[in-house]
Amino acid sequence: MAEYDKDTRERVRSLVREVLEAVPVEDEDQPPEHVVVNSLQDKYSKEYDRDESSKSLITEDDLRGLAEGSRVRVAANAKFTPLAADIVDDKKLVLIKKEPRKSSVKVRTVAVGADHGGFPLKEQLKSFLGELGLQVRDFGTNSTDAVDYPDFAHAVAKAVSGRQVDVGIIVDGAGIGSAMTANKVPNVRAAACYSVALARNSREHNGANVLTLGSGQNTLAEIKDIVEAFLSTDISEDRHKKRVGKIDTIEREYRR
Repeated sequence: MAEYDKDTRERVRSLVREVLEAVPVEDEDQPPEHVVVNSLQDKYSKEYDRDESSKSLITEDDLRGLAEGSRVRVAANAKFTPLAADIVDDKKLVLIKKEPRKSSVKVRTVAVGADHGGFPLKEQLKSFLGELGLQVRDFGTNSTDAVDYPDFAHAVAKAVSGRQVDVGIIVDGAGIGSAMTANKVPNVRAAACYSVALARNSREHNGANVLTLGSGQNTLAEIKDIVEAFLSTDISEDRHKKRVGKIDTIEREYRR
């Protein structure tokens, strides 16, 4: 029995030696890999700790909870309340000024409108349009309480038709119903666009003067690109102008 146990121990030792020999030896001259925890990596890769750049007036409430030395993104022309200015000094906050967005927009004034489903997006777009240097007229709605999209699409379309503004932007769930409504108003050519290519085409080829958007169809980043493409494009070629002229002729025929 003792001889059997001795043989077993030897086999175990031999097996352990084989396992240890198979383990790669770390190169002592090679520095250890530096691993950054994801949460810390996200923190240090960001340019700022809080974004308040959509506000023209920064209050103490906007700066609460920030650690000393935090970086806050603010609009280039932002103003601070006295208490907010004290917090900036006391906590040694670093203010990062947001540069105005450079764009080649072809218009100066925009009417915006939305139903309850499009209200949150409309509010975000108003800030974006302001960054582009445009004057914005808001025709509602002003909350997420249920409303009827034709009412607000009609209001925006009338402003465009009456030349109170250069173009209009309307947001509902899909953008289709608002386009149908707006196109009932004389001198309005509304287009529902879900891509940059469609937005450019609607302006360059069809002379669209109202853009309708679906709040559930695109991300905010995509919608900003669509809006900027729409506002930065204009009809220029005679062949397109001739075809748009035919659209207007058909409209006049049914207004008699």
